[in-house]
Amino acid sequence: MPIRTREKKITQAWFEAPNRGHIELAADWRGRTPPPLSLGPDAPAFTSITPVPSLQFARHTAYYIDHKTNEIHFCIWPENLPAEPRQPLPRVYLVGDHNEWHKAVGNPEWELHLANHYGTELLTWSGPAADFMAQPPKRFKFVTGQHQWLDVPQSAFNAVRDDTGNLNRQIDPTRTGLHVYQFTLDTPLDLAANNRAHWNNDPQATLRPTTFFTEHRTAAPLGAIPGKDETLFRIYAPRAGSVELCVIDDLGRTDEPHRYPLQRNPDHTWEITLSQNLHGWYYWYHIDGAQNEFTRFNPAQRILDPYALAAVDRDGPGIIIDRARLTHRRHHDHARFQTPAWQDLVICEAHVRDLIARAPIDLAPDERLTFAGLAKWVEHPDFYLHRLGVNAVELQPVQEFDNIAPGDYHWGYMTSNYFAPESSYSTDPARASGIHDLQQLVAAFHRRGMAVILDVVYNHVGEPAHLLHIDQLAYFHTNADGSLSNWSGCGNDINADSAMARRLIIDSLAHLVETFGVDGFRLDLAELLGIDALKEIEGALKKTKPDIILIAEPWSFKGHIAGALRDTGWASWNDGYRNFIREYVRGGSSQESYEYNLKGSPWHFAKFPAQTVNYSESHDDRCWLDVITENAGHNGNIPTYKDRRRTRLMASVLCMSLGIPMFSAGQDFLRSKQGVNNTYLRGDLNALDYTRILRFPSTHACFAEWIAFRRSPRGAILRHYTRPRDEFFRFFFAENSTAAATLYNADCEMGPHRLLFAINATENDITIKLPPEVMKLKWRQLADHDRFYSPGDPAHPYPAPAENLFLPPLSCVLWEAV
Repeated sequence: MPIRTREKKITQAWFEAPNRGHIELAADWRGRTPPPLSLGPDAPAFTSITPVPSLQFARHTAYYIDHKTNEIHFCIWPENLPAEPRQPLPRVYLVGDHNEWHKAVGNPEWELHLANHYGTELLTWSGPAADFMAQPPKRFKFVTGQHQWLDVPQSAFNAVRDDTGNLNRQIDPTRTGLHVYQFTLDTPLDLAANNRAHWNNDPQATLRPTTFFTEHRTAAPLGAIPGKDETLFRIYAPRAGSVELCVIDDLGRTDEPHRYPLQRNPDHTWEITLSQNLHGWYYWYHIDGAQNEFTRFNPAQRILDPYALAAVDRDGPGIIIDRARLTHRRHHDHARFQTPAWQDLVICEAHVRDLIARAPIDLAPDERLTFAGLAKWVEHPDFYLHRLGVNAVELQPVQEFDNIAPGDYHWGYMTSNYFAPESSYSTDPARASGIHDLQQLVAAFHRRGMAVILDVVYNHVGEPAHLLHIDQLAYFHTNADGSLSNWSGCGNDINADSAMARRLIIDSLAHLVETFGVDGFRLDLAELLGIDALKEIEGALKKTKPDIILIAEPWSFKGHIAGALRDTGWASWNDGYRNFIREYVRGGSSQESYEYNLKGSPWHFAKFPAQTVNYSESHDDRCWLDVITENAGHNGNIPTYKDRRRTRLMASVLCMSLGIPMFSAGQDFLRSKQGVNNTYLRGDLNALDYTRILRFPSTHACFAEWIAFRRSPRGAILRHYTRPRDEFFRFFFAENSTAAATLYNADCEMGPHRLLFAINATENDITIKLPPEVMKLKWRQLADHDRFYSPGDPAHPYPAPAENLFLPPLSCVLWEAV
């Protein structure tokens, strides 16, 4: 076979251990002699190089071709099936472009059966290979008889994504297994070297390390660690060729630092010990190494230590902090604060600067940018969230992020360091005051009786991407060509499958709990971290704080994992609930959706009620009012009568639904962003305008009253951690309408106390027929869409529920049985 030297014969190469790996060719090799492969003249030599065995190929592709019989065999190993212990294996079907996908489920022609292949028991389907040899390549997947699609791992040789982000497998007739070779070496490869696969001595593909590399973990302490008379510096940089430490004691001397080369350790860390406690000094690193498509080494780049406990700004330098001088959570007065049980939570999502920018208290302009300024507002008698009545605040990111100037407004979802408090929120960032400032802010919230949940971003990093210059493969999902995976939509995706990336996440979260006393976390785009990482994070953090609050944003541009989180200790933001409530208050949705969401999304989303975080608005996209307003251009700044009524109905439904209710700051006073969709840099639009409380006092009061009821002893009937019996609820709907009356505790599971909540979110008068067993109870009205009532209040407009319960348009009413 003639060889053209510059013809691309090798597509990729990788190694699973320092002395063995794989080389993938551009097409099946059918030559009589082995392909002319090597790792170059100066690299270790092959001790063996052979085609990948059929079953090993199938482990990666879910099929192999018997080239002697020209049959194709689709394979699943029984241990990879979603089967319960001691239960029969589920029926599994082969579906794809060849048989109209899901339409083949249940068709015995496409069912897999147990068979023995090369001494291994597998579920297989076999047929003529020619039926699947087509261009463009045919895609396929496996699905159970219960329509459960079996996942395709990203590492599969033949994994491809469709236009919606779903992973499928494909069969390329030019690459059927004879294009992948496995090799062993006489000596191990050097991780720091530029290892390349050669074709006839022409280097064509860089060998990238895979599983053994990302599974490597060291338990050695990392960061700058002062002791009595010394300071240890240690950083994990597994493929670096050199690491240099720069240290200064004065920020005016960044051009003339003290420079020290670090020594490499066998565990891939680099370290040096300087003979002085350098608490309060500044430091950064320069890292160099082999240049190829899987590295981003830049010796000129100043690298902020990922374990730095404080930073001057997003670029660094890091500030050396002696942990012995920190006041930790357990030493604060707020250590006595008891984190609320999940079912008792009422959360408000808020932003540090949005809360303080226009707060009606006397503050200097600089204070309105900082943790310290917010702490003063929290301690003020008129603090907004205290008046609203929530018992938990979810703060948008407060870890160091990539705003350029300290005064720049930023949502904070572009993190540059996971340990350091945001420097621009600090009163004196050069002195690491953010540590004390954030501690005091959390303590202030605790004295107000509010838990503090931090919104944290571990799915990608901001600019500069310091981790990328330390080691791309150790910290980021990388495609076969070296480009960064981008399912976050932010240019890079953290690889939480990597042991050291996962350790960084867990170590920094534990630091936030131990040092600042926070009560929990909401993980942004948690789907990108994966179920295994989330389970490990849960286990580690519960050792630090057993009652920690863990909330996932269970989606990304790649997929949605709320269903998979049902068997974990994570709650999830419920986007289905968000979409439901927006539709429902405008007369849409369905009876089934109303029932499902009030019950706490039990069948597909949440295994227990406290696992669903019900909400109608978050920081993303348009705010609530601008979504539902009748005004043109999604501008709810001057809300209509119906806008106001629908907003009150939303608050009532949110508080009457099982699960954790979450409000967004300003919803109660009809906050508008004037129709702007994405306001992540718009501090002018995001700052809370507290004068709107005076413009819309009854709506603000309505929210506060519903929240107070939800948290009251009467509201305990709505606060479930575990799933109540099906008989707990009874729903009565108006004919052909979503207007409903809902009886809570219908089976008296929680004692004699019962509630009846009726709502009509349509624009028509409606009548709901109630059964005699409801009518025989004695009812007292508690609330309607305008207000709550005190016992004996003569202003109750609604009579006791009648057999034919009348509700006017856009109204609701709440009774309790007495």
